[in-house]
Amino acid sequence: MYTMRALTYLNLILISVLFLNSCNSKKEKPEDSDSPVKKNTYLGQILPGLTPQPFAPGVVTTDGWEYGSTFSPDLKEFYFIRESEDKETQQFVVFQKKDSIWLNSVISQRVGQPIISPDGKRMHLGRRYKKRTKDGWSEVKMLDAPFGDLLIMRLSASANGTYYFDTYDENREDFPIRYSRLVDGQYEEPEALPKEINTGTFLNHPFIAPDESYLIWDAVREGGYGDSDLYISFKQKDESWGEAINLGEKINTEAEEIAASVTPDGKYLFFNRNVGSDEYENIDIFWVDAQIIEKLRPKRNE
Repeated sequence: MYTMRALTYLNLILISVLFLNSCNSKKEKPEDSDSPVKKNTYLGQILPGLTPQPFAPGVVTTDGWEYGSTFSPDLKEFYFIRESEDKETQQFVVFQKKDSIWLNSVISQRVGQPIISPDGKRMHLGRRYKKRTKDGWSEVKMLDAPFGDLLIMRLSASANGTYYFDTYDENREDFPIRYSRLVDGQYEEPEALPKEINTGTFLNHPFIAPDESYLIWDAVREGGYGDSDLYISFKQKDESWGEAINLGEKINTEAEEIAASVTPDGKYLFFNRNVGSDEYENIDIFWVDAQIIEKLRPKRNE
């Protein structure tokens, strides 16, 4: 059986081929509209405290495989990836709030790991993206140079347009997290982040704060709790990156924790945890109060 990482990398390559041949987005048709979730912000869920909780049990989080999540800036759309009922494919799913009712739609097969830009105008899907239009989202597009030859699993953009992303290299386990600044309308050649971040193996799934004050990512590092853990680094006064801080035992376990992001309002941290066996048959989406980040922030200049 493939591990979670192996499946992620295989899907990345296979989906690139699939969606180059079928880039036109399918129109979103409400699914299960006879049983919508009838509440407001965050799908009407009870808000978590400083102990992570599964997000929307029985609605989003199930006994199957759910992964990678992002809200639109107005908090009226929630996107994630889930395993199909027959477990043969992975689906790209959205919950949309319409007249205070959340409706579930399957957009397409998996097309990358969604992260919406702070201004809401782009949905980044690794090396691919969609642009917001007056009618919804555009067809899937591909990033141009200097990103065209990189295998990007997840890309996160800051408010000023700087990209932070992981890159896959089948010949090594310590492929770095990189960034690329937008200067005069053009992206610079990507550069690897410093050793404060790029230490360890399986350096994946970066999330950059809109103001670039912190970066969250997952990695296997010495002194961790087990499999991949979530780490955070805060930007220092001199613009350097501070030492990596493990998000701690409430977030990280002996299992795999990956793919974190913070809601656009800055209130909640979302991430994924393997709650199944080593076969990764049950991956769940968790959320926790983002105050857990603020409790670490005073360490930024130590």
